[in-house]
Amino acid sequence: MGKHESVELHEKYDEDGETDHPKCPRCGAFLAVHEDRKTCGDCGFSEIEK
Repeated sequence: MGKHESVELHEKYDEDGETDHPKCPRCGAFLAVHEDRKTCGDCGFSEIEK
C-alpha cells in the first residue's frame, strides 16, 4: 500500500467540484490543518493561529 492510497481525491471536493479546504497562498497546494497552525508540505509555508 502506497503512502496516499487511503486518501481518495473525491473526499476533498463536494458534488459541485468545490472545496472548503485551505490552499497555500504561495504554491496553491492544500494546507495541512493542525491544532495551532496550517502548513504546506510542498513549499514549507506555515501560518500560526493564535
